Amino acid sequence: MMDKQSHAQRGLEPTLETKKIFDGRIISLQVDTIELPDGKTATREIVRHPGASAVLALHNGKMIAVEQYRKPMEKFQIEIPAGKLDAGEDPMAAAARELEEETGYRATALQPISAFYTSPGFADEKLYLYFADELEAGELQPDEDEYLNVLELTLDEALQCIVEERISDAKTILAVYAWRHYTLTGSL
Repeated sequence: MMDKQSHAQRGLEPTLETKKIFDGRIISLQVDTIELPDGKTATREIVRHPGASAVLALHNGKMIAVEQYRKPMEKFQIEIPAGKLDAGEDPMAAAARELEEETGYRATALQPISAFYTSPGFADEKLYLYFADELEAGELQPDEDEYLNVLELTLDEALQCIVEERISDAKTILAVYAWRHYTLTGSL
């Protein structure tokens, strides 16, 4: 039985010590000293993130996306609307909020597609992905430091943007492939 197995048998890494390195507006960084299954110790650098939500939003058969400059990559990217969760915020509510703030569209309903960890080797960020295809006009309200261009892409255009690496983030690639699956099968 797994419950009765030792940490070593299960491959768990009990934390022996946590050292806070940085606390920022979006992320924090810590270094944990852990015990390996063989009894030795090692360190793990861990980025803590509150989580995020994103929306694959379709309007008149086109995906609503935003293009913005991404400093870590030093280039413009096309992405689906997304943003971090506020403390205690419901992921679906965050997805609806981000869609309207970034694009000016409001979803009349959201359907979950998936939830996934973006980089589990070093971060705990969990991203919730939703689908909306019934949109109405809302109010564009980008964050004070956000400069976005709202785009509408066909499926072929979105797929081509992946090839050209104009779309190269995991959430948007997953959303485009979910959209392609949806067009082929009628289900997400």
